[in-house]
Amino acid sequence: MGGFTSLIQFTRLTKRYGSVVAVRDLTFEVRPGEVYALLGPNGAGKTTALRCLATLLAPSSGGASVGGVDVAADPIGARRQIAFLSASMGLYERLSARELVVYFGRLHGLEGTRLRERVEELVDMFGIGTFANRLCGRLSTGQRQRVSLARALVHDPPALILDEPTLGLDVLSGQTIYDFIRRERARGKAVLFSTHQMDEVDLLADRVGVLRDGGLVAEGSPAELVARSGEQNLARAFLRLVTGELGDAVAAAP
Repeated sequence: MGGFTSLIQFTRLTKRYGSVVAVRDLTFEVRPGEVYALLGPNGAGKTTALRCLATLLAPSSGGASVGGVDVAADPIGARRQIAFLSASMGLYERLSARELVVYFGRLHGLEGTRLRERVEELVDMFGIGTFANRLCGRLSTGQRQRVSLARALVHDPPALILDEPTLGLDVLSGQTIYDFIRRERARGKAVLFSTHQMDEVDLLADRVGVLRDGGLVAEGSPAELVARSGEQNLARAFLRLVTGELGDAVAAAP
């Protein structure tokens, strides 16, 4: 994928809460047709970084862009470029699954035949048909996650930001999301996701960034990070990286 222009770009992004630095000088990119996994222990800054990219938080310094649109200078324009999924985002419980996706489609300017076709495409893509007319307040965790994905993707943006997309899901729902990520990568989308599941990284990620104390301490393919660590698998390599057993210069070596 060398030579491709990045769709997602972090440039020395820093986010502070008073004296606490949640994200520190974060710089990396995600290219079209690439899946990038952001790893780190709880409190490392993963969700904060993703929320800054999604325009839900304002960076303290530095910045980020999506599709060439600066998220701080033009947050509305940036939102047109992204789908953002977070486990903490609720659904309108008095709308049915289909009504919810239609509503968000209209917010993104879709209407008429184009809206109807897109909604039905998403209903089919995520297997929502059997519960499409059920109120969101009566859906299971896995069903709610599928509807959340459809809502986020209704405008078919070029960049996907997924914060622990399979958290709390059963195997079938998780597989639906894996298939979706692979399909979107094949369509040329840039996919940035956070996770604690190393098997997901091995299955999906082209490149990995490891955060520790808000800063990027390692970056590379899963195989490259394992090789640099001298460990036998990604889980053990990750543990060495986040505990600081590997020097940062070695961890981030090309």
